[in-house]
Amino acid sequence: LVGDVISKGIFTRLAGIHFHEHVESIIDPEQFSPLRTNKLDEQGKRVRVSDAIFDHEKRSVTWTERDPNQNQPPRITSLDFSEPIQDVLSMIYFVRTQKLEVGKSFEIPVSDSGQVFRMTVAVVERKRINCVLGRVSAIRIEPAMFGEGRMLRGEGKVSIWITEDSRHLPVWAHLNLNVGTVDIKL
Repeated sequence: LVGDVISKGIFTRLAGIHFHEHVESIIDPEQFSPLRTNKLDEQGKRVRVSDAIFDHEKRSVTWTERDPNQNQPPRITSLDFSEPIQDVLSMIYFVRTQKLEVGKSFEIPVSDSGQVFRMTVAVVERKRINCVLGRVSAIRIEPAMFGEGRMLRGEGKVSIWITEDSRHLPVWAHLNLNVGTVDIKL
């Protein structure tokens, strides 16, 4: 799996926030679990390269991060996990395989940045929306990603709209942050 997130548009020009994140995940196709995750994270002049190797027999993940612009030893973290486990990219695809019923929620254990998080995903509503695919029936989910002990520090809320058809394509995301809101067309 390959994912790219790149800042662009008026928000980037006004706020001066430039970022790029490139993630590549090698997935076990039978268990749909990550075997290896490589990530490039660029935020302005700050650059981080990380690699996570999942050992499902030992149920441990070894995470290595380095700054290619600094001549310092890499940070290495090894931690245990319980199955099933996802990484930040396979998590998106995993959500698409779930039965999404309004009013229900489910948990996904996610390994990212040398930690394991238990992320709750709430299935919030169903309605027709306009998106890049035209007018479609979609389901809104809210993954609990912000807050103490979660993937993203600070306050915020994310909503993701996924088509209600068999493909469950993510088509729109809305981030509500303490500095404002961001709409993401996927």
